[in-house]
Order: sequence, then C-alpha cells, then structure tokens
Amino acid sequence: MPNNVVFLSIPGLRDQDLDQTPRLAALATRGTKSRLVPSFPCVTWPVQANMLTGKLPSEHGVIANGFYWRDEQKVEMWTAGNKVVSAPQIWDRLHELDNELTSAVWFPMLSKRCGADFVCMPAPVHNPDGSESLWCYTKPTELYGDLLDELGHFPLQHFWGPLANIKSTTWIADSAIIAARQFQPRFFYLYLPHLDYAGQKTGPDSPLAMTSLGELDKVVGHLVDSFQAALGDDNIVWMAASEYVITPVDHLTYPNRLLRDAGLLQVRLEDDGEHLDLATSDAWAMVDHQFSHVFVKDADATVIQRVANLFRGTNGISEVLIGDQQAKYSMDHERSGDVLLISTTNSWQAYYWWMHDDNAPAFARTVDIHQKPGYDPVEMHIDMKTKSTPLDATLVKGSHGAPVESESQQGVLLCSKQGVVSADVVRDVEIADLVMNEFGA
Repeated sequence: MPNNVVFLSIPGLRDQDLDQTPRLAALATRGTKSRLVPSFPCVTWPVQANMLTGKLPSEHGVIANGFYWRDEQKVEMWTAGNKVVSAPQIWDRLHELDNELTSAVWFPMLSKRCGADFVCMPAPVHNPDGSESLWCYTKPTELYGDLLDELGHFPLQHFWGPLANIKSTTWIADSAIIAARQFQPRFFYLYLPHLDYAGQKTGPDSPLAMTSLGELDKVVGHLVDSFQAALGDDNIVWMAASEYVITPVDHLTYPNRLLRDAGLLQVRLEDDGEHLDLATSDAWAMVDHQFSHVFVKDADATVIQRVANLFRGTNGISEVLIGDQQAKYSMDHERSGDVLLISTTNSWQAYYWWMHDDNAPAFARTVDIHQKPGYDPVEMHIDMKTKSTPLDATLVKGSHGAPVESESQQGVLLCSKQGVVSADVVRDVEIADLVMNEFGA
C-alpha cells in the first residue's frame, strides 16, 4: 500500500500532447499509459463527479456545469456546492475505510463544503456594487490567510476569461505544494486547468495550444519535484487523467433562437436589452458546450414532442433525447431537462436568444459566468480596448461535451506504478475504484 496517491486532473490532455510534455509523460516511464474514455456529458463538473464517485449522472445528479432549479425558476451556473453530488466521493470512502486516510482537494469546482480534510477552491466575495473581491474557500478556514501571505491572492482573472493563462495553474500548484508539506494528506486531487483555454479559444492544434503544453509541463515538473521532496519519492503513486479532449469546431447552433422563432421562448424588455423570461417561456435551453438541457414549462408532453421535432434533423445536432431515451447516457435524472440536445463533434451550442445584437442584454458583452444561463467561451475573446465581449460565437475554435465516438475524443490516464491500471482502455467511472484499491479497499 502506498503512503500517498496524487491525482492530477488535466482537461484537454491528449495522447499526442505527451511528446510536448516530457515531465508529465515521465510519470508513466515506470508505470502505465491507458486510453481514457469520458462519459457523456464530457464537461468539467459531470466528469469530475464521475471520476470521484465512480457513478454516472443518473446516480450522482451532476447533469451539467450548472443547474435549473424548477421550483425556484432559478439558473445556477458555476456556484453550486458539494451538496449537489448525491454519491460518496473518494475522500468519503477513504474515511469509511480508515479515518486516518486524509484527503486534500484542490480546485475542483464542486468541492466547497465537501468531506475532504483539506480544501482550496476559488470563492470570490460578491460585493453589493457588483464588484468581486478575491478570496478562496479553504479548509481549514485559516489556510487561505497563510497562502495569501506566501503567494498573494489567487489570480482569479487568470482562471477564466480573456486573461486566462498559466498564472492560475501555477498558483494552484504552488499552494498545493504548501499544503502537501504542511498536512501530508494521503490522497491529493489537483485540478490543473491550463490546457482548457487555448484549445477552445484558438483550437486544440493551434500554436497557442502548443505553447500551453510547454507552460503546463514546467508547472508539473516543479509540482512533482516538490511533492517528492515533501512526501518521499518512493511513497507516491502518481495518476494523471484527461477530463475530456477538446475537438476542433467549425459550426454552431443557437437553440434558444430556434425556440424563440417557434414561439416557445419569451423575452422581457429591460433597460439594457432583452432578457430571457423563464416564467412565461414554454421552453428554453441551458446550453453547455456541445449539449443543452431544454426545460419545458410544466413538463407539457405536447410541447416536449414539439421541441424534439423542432431539433431533429437540425444541422449540428446529432441526437435529441426525451423521456426514457435519456437513460442511454445515464442522464435520466430529475435535474435533467425535458429534452436533451447533443451536438455533432464539429459543432457547439451558444446560449444567445436575441435576434439582433443591439437587443442583447448588457451582461452578454461582459465576463459573467453566473448571470448567463449557459456557458459562454466567447468571453475568452473579449476586446481589451473596449473591455467588451464580442457577440460573435464563430470565434470559438474548439469544444467538448459530445459523446465519445472515436479514439480522437479519448484522453489518457497515466500512472507511475505498474499494476494499478491493467486495462488499455479505462472509463472515467473506473478511476475511483482504482484509487481506492491502492488503499486496500
């Protein structure tokens, strides 16, 4: 049994990228490399939940990077806490096995108030005037003060948006090194997001994406050296996993515009433009990369069928699933939309509902991941001179989320120890048991 397992969650990492990341690839020199198949939907929150619980959305309840709470008519994007995960996670299972098996979880976005012993994740303070103050949620609470003294604030502006760069991943790694030295947790889960940015912004094979590989590898090298110094070289089993692979896109769909054209989506006019009216809309789509949940008012069966018929055969949409059909991908959960729209691998879905840019709400031109009822990668293309996000979704060159249909959509799972991973192909839901096996479960 190892003293420690360190798990690196690296979205966007492909097998061919390992030629450009020698320090990362070296983790498997004496171990193994397997192909990793993410389960649909292949996006951050569900895949992280799959890996940490060994379950799929029908059981753990994480159906997207956001939720629509029907009873409240409220959209919640990127702010939910760990209570939405309805299945035990690795740290919970380790505690059941032995309370001395401590865990640290660094930056998975659903880790707030989770059962891990040590936690760090961004939690900016939202001020009454609409501004944000930099802060992180940590466990123990006083830990962020210590990290602040040594590293300065977590650079949230470099975690997402037009300024997203290696500085955020560097801070995550450096703070994790401090925690490893201080707490020496037996299981450490780190989210290293750097490859996520360029792959979507300019495409997974773009020069910017290639540069990102070298930047990430330098951070990984420092992380490995520092962890081995803190915990002992022979005491660590390293695992590194792609969350998903980013594929090139040259097409997009606007589900909410199609619903509006069909008379199903309603807007209300406010001083700053047209806002989505959830209360009066018969149907609207919460989009998330290459899929969307369409929520139908009162789950009206006639409207559900009408929506399904509207999108079947639509260019860029590969599957339209309703009712029991959603069980195909274990998305048959009460939080799921009434209709599930899945893109083709070369297409993605934008949340826009306005027909003319002059009518777009003010937040559409900002970096506002919470107010937008859907994911908006165009935020990475903001014009820094005007500080305005362009309303041109064709700027996005890479996406993810669609079901894996070919090896080009498979990621990699690296392990530093022989015998931990025996299969050539591993599913994301198998990872939790692989970790638990290392602790004698």
